[in-house]
Amino acid sequence: MAGRLIVISNRIPTDAAPSGGLVVALHDALKARGGLWVGHSGKVTDSPAEGLTTIADEPYQRRAFDLTPAEHKGFYLDYANATLWPLFHHRADLMTLDPESSRIYWEVNRKVAQLVAAELQPDDVVWVQDYHFIPLAQAMRMEGVKNRIGFFLHIPFPNASDVPALPEQRYLASWLAAYDLVGLQTRRDVAAAIDVLRRSGAEMLLRGQMRLGDRHFTLGSFPIGIDVDDFVRAAEAAPPAGATLRIPDEEKLILGVDRLDYSKGIPNRFSAFGEFLATGEDGEPRATLLQIAPPSREDVEAYREIREELETLSGRVNGNHAELDWTPIRYIRRGLPRDVLAGLYRRADAMLVTPLADGMNLVAKEYVAAQDGADPGVLILSHFAGAAEQLDAALMVNPYDTAETAKAIRQALSMPEHERRARHLSLIRTIRETDIAWWTATYLDALTGRAASAAA
Repeated sequence: MAGRLIVISNRIPTDAAPSGGLVVALHDALKARGGLWVGHSGKVTDSPAEGLTTIADEPYQRRAFDLTPAEHKGFYLDYANATLWPLFHHRADLMTLDPESSRIYWEVNRKVAQLVAAELQPDDVVWVQDYHFIPLAQAMRMEGVKNRIGFFLHIPFPNASDVPALPEQRYLASWLAAYDLVGLQTRRDVAAAIDVLRRSGAEMLLRGQMRLGDRHFTLGSFPIGIDVDDFVRAAEAAPPAGATLRIPDEEKLILGVDRLDYSKGIPNRFSAFGEFLATGEDGEPRATLLQIAPPSREDVEAYREIREELETLSGRVNGNHAELDWTPIRYIRRGLPRDVLAGLYRRADAMLVTPLADGMNLVAKEYVAAQDGADPGVLILSHFAGAAEQLDAALMVNPYDTAETAKAIRQALSMPEHERRARHLSLIRTIRETDIAWWTATYLDALTGRAASAAA
């Protein structure tokens, strides 16, 4: 790739040594190729800087933009997270519809497009990240930008039956068509996007290419991965979690790690665990469900409701089944350090990853990487997680069916070692073959034309 790589995302790393799989992957790609990362500074102020402010110039450029309180509310809180997020997670009933927030969403995208266009060189390649900036390519084309522009959506793509709930649905197809490459997590997402685009007048061509008006663009599935070796090292170096948890070796630990969000299926999970306990037989080892759910967007009503629901459900299950020396559900509503999480993953006999809708769900892959291959735990995975297309050696469940999930918990906790090892071997091979470096290289090769076609 001759020109620079220009990455645009809502958040931008401020540390010289960033952490987190996606951030590290983009950091490495920019460091190798040279480039510019543009994102929100985190500042919400009545007096925003006129243009992009410099965070760093080495090992690549990082520039940030500020938002006013009205822009932060309309662009980020109201439209991106209260309109697009529920729609794309198949919860149109939770959408907030406000013409003013829609206008501000477009205006912020237009502002960022103008700021980035002023920085572009002719051979630069632009890579836009996620649902905050779906219209960004169209806004950049309006500024005369001819560069190759790619987009990657980290969350699910909405179904054609959901999209009419979006007042701006007539713009969605043209927003996407302004990109050269639209990357999605799964083949299921690609099929949904094709359906939506064809209903909007787009024509399907060969090898994932589509045409809408005079725009030719490509759709492809690029399932995101993790830095497997880094997480293996973290798990091996983590202090034993059993002593910290005060759980004896013979007691089973089931783990859930999710951001507190209605898309994650945590209430269904608590109910399924309660059913597992209620149908238990004498002589079964005790099992504890440890749920870690750091809050997000607590100023949105739907998030306050799920918080209250989880507190009620955990109280009910514990009230029915707890003993003086045992609390069946341990519910922690805050984040934990990465090294602590790695130790918990390694100790857990089973991992419940049961979203109702998810783009990929990297927690599932982190759990697999953290396991001791000689005595691994069991991944219980929702059919609706994007990871289900790759991790078919997991125990698959319908998260809406609490009886089925309860049965899967019992199967996981009683699974013989040889089966656990065989399943884990299949899973670890998959996540190594499609790790975060593979994802970055595969996408950028497709965007720059070095790949014959996008992944399908």
